[in-house]
Amino acid sequence: MTTVDLPLLPLGRGVDLTSERGVECPGDLPPASDPALVERARAAKDTLGERVFVLGHHYQRDEVIQFADVTGDSFKLARDAAGRPEAEYIVFCGVHFMAESADILTGPHQKVVLPDLSAGCSMADMAVLSQVEDAWDALAEAGVQDAVVPVTYMNSSADIKAFCGRNGGIVCTSSNAEMALEWAFDQKAHLDGGGKVLFFPDQHLGRNTAVLKMGLTLDDCVVWDPQKPNGGLTTQQLADATMILWKGHCSVHGRFTPEVVDKLRATVPGIQILVHPECTHEVVLKADLVGSTEFIIKTIEAAPAGSSWAIGTELNLVKRLANDHPDKNIVFLEKNVCYCSTMNRIDLPHLVWALESLVKGMVVNQIDVDDETERHALVALQRMLDLPGKSHRD
Repeated sequence: MTTVDLPLLPLGRGVDLTSERGVECPGDLPPASDPALVERARAAKDTLGERVFVLGHHYQRDEVIQFADVTGDSFKLARDAAGRPEAEYIVFCGVHFMAESADILTGPHQKVVLPDLSAGCSMADMAVLSQVEDAWDALAEAGVQDAVVPVTYMNSSADIKAFCGRNGGIVCTSSNAEMALEWAFDQKAHLDGGGKVLFFPDQHLGRNTAVLKMGLTLDDCVVWDPQKPNGGLTTQQLADATMILWKGHCSVHGRFTPEVVDKLRATVPGIQILVHPECTHEVVLKADLVGSTEFIIKTIEAAPAGSSWAIGTELNLVKRLANDHPDKNIVFLEKNVCYCSTMNRIDLPHLVWALESLVKGMVVNQIDVDDETERHALVALQRMLDLPGKSHRD
């Protein structure tokens, strides 16, 4: 079997000037946990029994994922939590917006715990409610707001989802983004010239879906920069645009470059490039397959022995897939070693602390979305759940 050895730059100790701005590696991960913590985590979880339900996102490190009752992407996990009404505690090993979604979808008697409150999401943080409201007002001033439907990616805060719920919008995942956009455009189909979509916070998912799946062109898309007056756009640009893309991105998926794809194709005959749609348009154009986290996992599971794959998604997942499928040649689509730093804040010490606190009757780091926000966010989520014919996975 052909192997490939890309020159890897240690996490936080190398700079790739060709990477998208704002996606630099922030530094080393914490050291591996004390092995004694494994027994403490197991003991606490056994003591809690069915009172606790532990969710593990695919991007979590192995030391945490081993204690997950279920693994998955963010929306699958939130729905799994909703399907366990008997669980008093939901411990979400993921990031903040995921725990918020779990709280929205679970019952009032259930308490959602995030082991480390600093586990956020840089993409979700790129669309702040006040900025989105300012953009919405600017669209009104430009005379186009009535034609716009807001669509937010699952990777957004609860108050952003609630904004969509209040303003006729919808939530989407990376696997149903096309269907959500079709729904959004249908809401304004009666207007002369059709409708527009304000898509946030990830510009790449919006662009890739609109152009590669819905037949729009790059000229139909403009980027709204919340740091610039009027988003950096003219009234005419807003009038002409079909997709108004928020200037946001994933700090991991934005690192992958077309140059590495070319190098791998030249190095490994027959290698297939499999990437997440949060990657840049240039990378997605060069890929063989594009899909959600669950799609990536299922593709590798179904791949024949001896096949070669370069995967453009978070490194913990890529390493796990490589370990689980030693009969396949699986490599990371990047020469820099870079994990999702915020996702990796959920480590075994934090998990042990959260579980042992629950054993003592103390609920720590509870994520509690206020009733008003939850009500409007659930409206936008329900619109997504009502989309026909396809599973809702990000």
